[in-house]
Amino acid sequence: MDTEVLVVGAGPVGLTVAYELRRRDIGVRVVDKAAGPATTSRATATHARTLEIYDQMGTLADLLPRGLRVGHFSMHRSGRMLARLGTDYSELPTRFPFTLQVDQAATEEVLRERLSALGVDVEWNARVTELRRPPGGGAVEVRVEHTGGPVEEVTVPWLVGADGAHSFVRGRLGIPLLGESSETWLVADAVLDVDLPKDSLHWLHTGKGTVLLVPFAAPGKWRLLDTADVDGAEDPRLVAERFAAKIGRALGRGVEVSPPSWSSVFTIQQRMVKTMRSGRCFVAGDAAHVHSPASGQGLNTGIQDGYNLGWKLAQVVRGEAREELLDSYEAERVPVGAVLLDSTRTATALIALRNAAAPVLLPVGLGIVRRVAPLRRRIERRILRGMSGLALHYRDSPLTDGTPPGAGADDVLPRPGDRVSCSAETERTSPGWQALCAELADPRWLLLAFTDGSTRAGAELTRVQDDFRTAVSVRVVDPGGADPVGVASNGVGSAPLPDPGGSLRTGLGARAGEYLLIRPDGYLAGRGTLTGSGTLTARLAAFHLVPNGARVRPGEAPR
Repeated sequence: MDTEVLVVGAGPVGLTVAYELRRRDIGVRVVDKAAGPATTSRATATHARTLEIYDQMGTLADLLPRGLRVGHFSMHRSGRMLARLGTDYSELPTRFPFTLQVDQAATEEVLRERLSALGVDVEWNARVTELRRPPGGGAVEVRVEHTGGPVEEVTVPWLVGADGAHSFVRGRLGIPLLGESSETWLVADAVLDVDLPKDSLHWLHTGKGTVLLVPFAAPGKWRLLDTADVDGAEDPRLVAERFAAKIGRALGRGVEVSPPSWSSVFTIQQRMVKTMRSGRCFVAGDAAHVHSPASGQGLNTGIQDGYNLGWKLAQVVRGEAREELLDSYEAERVPVGAVLLDSTRTATALIALRNAAAPVLLPVGLGIVRRVAPLRRRIERRILRGMSGLALHYRDSPLTDGTPPGAGADDVLPRPGDRVSCSAETERTSPGWQALCAELADPRWLLLAFTDGSTRAGAELTRVQDDFRTAVSVRVVDPGGADPVGVASNGVGSAPLPDPGGSLRTGLGARAGEYLLIRPDGYLAGRGTLTGSGTLTARLAAFHLVPNGARVRPGEAPR
């Protein structure tokens, strides 16, 4: 297998990039300087948007049994539960309305196994010690030193740096990580004897600071976070005794805490880059942005980086798209990083809660929240929008045709740039949505045609199927499951996508004679009318796709 892409870093981000490339038949290598897979949990929260991505990747079924579904946030002080917030996904429908608490080590194991099944194993003890880019922007020259083994001089067309907050790749590319560091927290994993429900995170106000309890699926195991006392982290018994005293004081009852299996002191970093691409090199995940762990965004944002980059890079390597497609990676993901930096900064302040008036104001304020249901739901929705990743969109992306069709277009949902999704109940009851959710696992673009029986529209759809068959899947949506224009009968198309009752058509705000174009990552790129010869092929060309017969190599114009 010829190596088209070298991925530096075998954490969840690097593995996601590699898997998305490999399932599109791209030759890829993954190297990591570590001696082997990590065994500590590190990140634990996998939010709803990331679960949608795992579902599209085909890895979610392997991951769900390893985690614990959490949907609440409970606050305690002086023996009282001040409030218990839930989750309200009604404004952000998803088939996975929960956070999955799962060890990062388990996530990486699932991704490694899937990648290995496609013929790629992680190369451990392999450190990149030099990176050179010849003048003119050609292939990347890399030195890889194997511990106790050979030194390789490797030339690769593309390189992805997913090598963490202290990224060697980012440093060699001269990309600064800008921002600030703030307070220092202590984190530990331990077994607790405590009667708290594990369907919730538990925030405990302890007087001068706070403690956060995050449940694991393993019996009795919790992630403990202390925002005030960080001394003695190297003494497991001291850490256990201190946590037991603080948790017991906040809950008003005795608690047993075993010596932690792992503990660490860390300074919260809030930093990001202003560019995520330099020629044929990219950075993703912690190599591009580091966040406070307060709302569990680091792993999720990194996975979304990797998923965004993977399909774009694969299409360029395969010659299905011009290299300009890759400019959209930075254009989309840098603004997302900035938004999340703001939200995690706010979450950090709320978790630490260092306001001197908190002991007096907290019970009063949360008492109101607990009693006033509309206020509670409003707070739940706001928290969810900042945490779940479901509200993020690409409406301002160069890959978005931001003009919905027809009168009242601003009210049509989803708008171009939004993710395409439904609730679990909608999927369960709607054959149309069931078919669409299954179709989103296809690694190609998806063109949904809501035909009106026009033979001209049929000819245009057939042309798209003929010219872009490896990059675009064309599905005709018909309430009766019929094929009114004969698109599927020409031997290269798929069967019509059934939508009895029209719930899919209604949910997508689509009318007869219109199309929706959905990107490989499940976001709506554009919508329009199926009229005029060449309309759809022109739209695909505007998104940098090229016909099958005009495959391009990077730096070349389409033939």
